[in-house]
Amino acid sequence: MRSQISVVFGSLLVGLLMVVRISDVQAQSIPPSVELASVSALVVDLASGREVFSSYPDVVLPIASITKLMTAMVVLDAQLPMNQQLPVQIKDTQELKGVFSRVRVNSEVTRLEMLRLALMSSENRAASSLAHHYPGGHKAFVAAMNAKARALGMRKSRFVEPTGLSAKNTSTARDLVSMLRAARQYPLIRELSTTVTDDVHFRSPNYSQSFFNTNPLVRNGDWQIQVSKTGFTDDAGHCLVMVAEIGRSPMAIVLLDSLGKSSRFADANRLRRWVETGKISTLSPELRSYRQQKLKRLYPMTARRVSER
Repeated sequence: MRSQISVVFGSLLVGLLMVVRISDVQAQSIPPSVELASVSALVVDLASGREVFSSYPDVVLPIASITKLMTAMVVLDAQLPMNQQLPVQIKDTQELKGVFSRVRVNSEVTRLEMLRLALMSSENRAASSLAHHYPGGHKAFVAAMNAKARALGMRKSRFVEPTGLSAKNTSTARDLVSMLRAARQYPLIRELSTTVTDDVHFRSPNYSQSFFNTNPLVRNGDWQIQVSKTGFTDDAGHCLVMVAEIGRSPMAIVLLDSLGKSSRFADANRLRRWVETGKISTLSPELRSYRQQKLKRLYPMTARRVSER
């Protein structure tokens, strides 16, 4: 009898030790969370729908020129002639008053080049002109932007103009993942948003300008980027959205409101390193302080409890 009890007890003990060891291995395979400079962030595996990383993904924030992805979808949905020469017009977008641009008002360029400039180099006059030459004009264009957002289930998003200069153009990281998922289905958006550089010729008067992508990661051979858009205003901070291959999966990456021009790109590299290797890097005190102060304004009662997973 005692020997039977000993055998049973021994079997249970071995089983328990195996469970503990398996649990230890599983725990070790899950890397700790990564600290970002961006106030709001969300990474979603588009193949599985799994949230890979999340930090305040539902807070409503200004999105600056991330707006231009919606602008591009509305233009393409209208199936307008892309080779049509259009004069540059900014009178409908009040936010453009006093904003510098190398593109001359009333000079002409094709709708295709306007779209390329809006997506690749975030040219505000190009985005404004696309809305001006939309059937029904600027007002109809903005209405179409909001209708598209509703159709995509972007319930917390609002657009008032096509450039992103207005702080009233707002969304959430979660909504912007939906926008990225949709934008990825447009081959022309994939091409134009990841173009590295382009020499554009304008007419009336004749002149040429060279433009470059505002996202330096598209020039980095280590990144495979399908869709890209940057954004910045004083209200929105520095923003970045992308669809990129990470760990052999297409990932939607949304990074909203960080301090400093390079911080959003550093965040993207932090996330990629964390996903692929589990390695994490620390933030500078300045970046951490900026994020904490922004969160304190957004969530005064819970600013110290940063829930990231």
